[in-house]
Amino acid sequence: MTLPATTISPFLDPGPRTKANSLAILQLSRDNLLPVYLQPPTGEHDGYAEGAVVNTRYGSFPHSTMLNVPWGSQIRASKVDTGSRGRKRKRDGADDACREATGTGDKENEESPAAANEDSTAAVKTAVADTSGFIHILPPTPELWTTSLPHRTQVVYTPDYSYILHRIRARPGSVLIEAGAGSGSFTHASVRAVYNGYPAEGQRKGKVFSFEFHEQRYHMMKKELSDHGMDRLVHLTHRDVYNGGFLVDGKSPEADAVFLDLPAPWEALPHLSRRKPQTAPNSDGAVAEDNQTEWVSPLNPKKSVHICTFSPCIEQVTRTVSAMRRLGWVDIDMVEIANRKLHTSRERVGLNLNFDRGVNNSARDVEEALARLEEIESRSREHAAKPRDDDEDMESADEAAKLDTDANGNQAVAPGENGAPTTPPWMEGRLITRGEPEIKTHTSYLVFAVLPMEWTDEDEAAAAAKYPLGKEQKVIGAVDKLARKQERREQLQKVQGAGGRKARRKERDEKLGEAAA
Repeated sequence: MTLPATTISPFLDPGPRTKANSLAILQLSRDNLLPVYLQPPTGEHDGYAEGAVVNTRYGSFPHSTMLNVPWGSQIRASKVDTGSRGRKRKRDGADDACREATGTGDKENEESPAAANEDSTAAVKTAVADTSGFIHILPPTPELWTTSLPHRTQVVYTPDYSYILHRIRARPGSVLIEAGAGSGSFTHASVRAVYNGYPAEGQRKGKVFSFEFHEQRYHMMKKELSDHGMDRLVHLTHRDVYNGGFLVDGKSPEADAVFLDLPAPWEALPHLSRRKPQTAPNSDGAVAEDNQTEWVSPLNPKKSVHICTFSPCIEQVTRTVSAMRRLGWVDIDMVEIANRKLHTSRERVGLNLNFDRGVNNSARDVEEALARLEEIESRSREHAAKPRDDDEDMESADEAAKLDTDANGNQAVAPGENGAPTTPPWMEGRLITRGEPEIKTHTSYLVFAVLPMEWTDEDEAAAAAKYPLGKEQKVIGAVDKLARKQERREQLQKVQGAGGRKARRKERDEKLGEAAA
């Protein structure tokens, strides 16, 4: 389902309402998201007279009920006829012979009304709302796509790629190189970060140059980018960057930022240099000859380039840092992100609370437990002191006392009576904070570095012409030592002419004396 070339990706501008032939995220529960391409109602689909239908544990939801509605709307489940699904199928001769022998062939060959119209272009049946079940429909964003995308590899989650894009300074108009597209989580986030319009012919706009070695993942990623309207913002290439480098059609992408999600990033780093790196000598000490006469760097020659490598093992980090230092990268830094959500709720604890859902019927503290024990002991003593014949009266009295007293033995007071304080149910209990049981991330080390801009003689001459030396005024280095001393003497003489230090001190002492008097 490829979007037209003039359509903006729904990840960048979803619009106020849902549209046909576009991606939407169905929120079944807080952590259960389902990506769906909304299809227009053009006729019976897969045995459903209502058209395309999404079946979930919360009910059935025809696509027609999810079109042209505001994002974030609640979609009610619908009643759909699933009885006609799969009734029409090809039967072999043995099945037909068996049905003729048993006399059931004519009856089973009768088609239901829905099955009879399977190949027709009849109007789509209007969906009827069900009594229960609902979902919410959300616009596609990189965060929601990361949670709901089909996993082909381990993905880069939101806490990681948000920090990475910040550190490598990905901004609108930047050109970013990504090696190891995988499932496309980082690709969608980086497109949103660098987007400043769709590039025209010969025009430089924000763009992502992505490289994927695995052929099957490459084709699946290519189709996803086309379906999402990002094929003009992402240039996806099937290549082994260890040997092939990062050039596109022999030309430099002139990248401002680089992200490497590779098993061995140190093997790809020699291709990310300003100049052609020297070839390492072999075991005999001889340097292999390279037939490449002209070196083309994939980096932007007019800016400093920021890089990030994503490695799960510290051994990979060690080799990557060594290669960066050898190739001239500076400001090398390693970061590990440990993101965890904290869920806050109120726990209702107390003996005076009913056995409701979410209530812990235990003593809130030691004082409440002691009060409960004293109440039980006092009732036991009263029960032991009374004659045996009055047992029935005592039981009836205890039942009445339970209705009129609380767990602490105090007289029960209705909420709001006699000025008694009333607490809303959502404010009762104590606040409890718990960490999420499952952390959606994985151990990884992020290595950041900067490759400075190469300073040429032309750049030095342009800077000297713009900021000439020797004509500065009143700055350190522009005035000699004797001139600064003379200037200081003149300033002191002006101060002394205005009264001097002794005069100011005398005036201050006089004011203090007057204040003390």
